Amino acid sequence: MANTADISRGMIIKLDGSLYTVVEFGENKTARAAAKVWAKLKGVDNARSIEKTWNSGDTIYPVRVERKAYQYLYKDDTGYNFMDNETFEQIALQEQLIDAPQFLKEAQEVSVLINTETEQPMSVELPDKIVVLVTYSEPGVKGDTATRTLKPATVETGATVNVPLFVNEGELIRINTKTGEYVERVK
Repeated sequence: MANTADISRGMIIKLDGSLYTVVEFGENKTARAAAKVWAKLKGVDNARSIEKTWNSGDTIYPVRVERKAYQYLYKDDTGYNFMDNETFEQIALQEQLIDAPQFLKEAQEVSVLINTETEQPMSVELPDKIVVLVTYSEPGVKGDTATRTLKPATVETGATVNVPLFVNEGELIRINTKTGEYVERVK
């Protein structure tokens, strides 16, 4: 058993029969009342985001999670197919378990979070930043560089990302998979 002092960002806890990951947490102290611990939680096995408040010292129920390296293979009718890099075992997961499916590339390495109690995959996390090829982009207007103007560009995964005007077709760019934003041009 753990209590509210053990809460940390990224921890997965069981609450009301569902699993949630801690996105943000903090503590509110007042002069008269006991301290309260609050957390913003994102559903792992559902699409809900909630806020929860506990009294300081209350019991929470963390879930032991194992992070394993998998390789993305392909998408078909059964879902997104991944292969374990150690055992070469393949699994098919639904799109809602993947944090940014629009940025998946074939042969890309991802982390699969597995619940150690049930041995079931809970979610798939892509690396924070990935390098992709720009497959289509309108040419930038010459002289329109005084402001931070962005234009849409299609990348090799089929996703559309807003990029600066100087990025052209055929260039490699680094994007943040959590926000979907352009980070930098790669040489």
